[in-house]
Amino acid sequence: MAKTAAPATKKVEAPVTQAPAQKTAAKTATAKKAPARKAATKKAAPAALVVKEGEEKWTKAELDEVLTDLNEHAARLRTELHDQEEELAGLMRDAGDGAGHDQADMGATSFERDHELTVVNNARDMLAQTERALARIDDGTYGVCESCGNPIGKMRLMAFPRATLCLSCKQREERR
Repeated sequence: MAKTAAPATKKVEAPVTQAPAQKTAAKTATAKKAPARKAATKKAAPAALVVKEGEEKWTKAELDEVLTDLNEHAARLRTELHDQEEELAGLMRDAGDGAGHDQADMGATSFERDHELTVVNNARDMLAQTERALARIDDGTYGVCESCGNPIGKMRLMAFPRATLCLSCKQREERR
């Protein structure tokens, strides 16, 4: 009977034996993710960035120029956004004060407020695009089209550093 009991014990232990293997697989998967996080915090080496066929690899000077442009643009946008939000807050505060204003004045104030809202939203969008480009440089995905996965092209990125689509995907998007 001990022989029959031994296989039963092995059957009971079989799932326990599989569980550590699953834990090991989970640890391995976690260990594989950990270096990816570390790599994401490091800035991409210029040679690691994707280029189109026939283009030369990114040089440190070219990448530094793009980074400088993006960082300066982001700083300028933050300042403009702060100023515009203060102006918009003033317009919103004064919007309820209608004493002595005729309809034309109210219409002009409403138009100005709408205009300022549009300007603030555009500045926010530009800042988000700029910060996204900086993040893509950091994680090494800068220069890869988000639609098709092909290289965007170094010359396009130098002309428009916030580009996330290659020229053909951008043209297709604009036709819609």
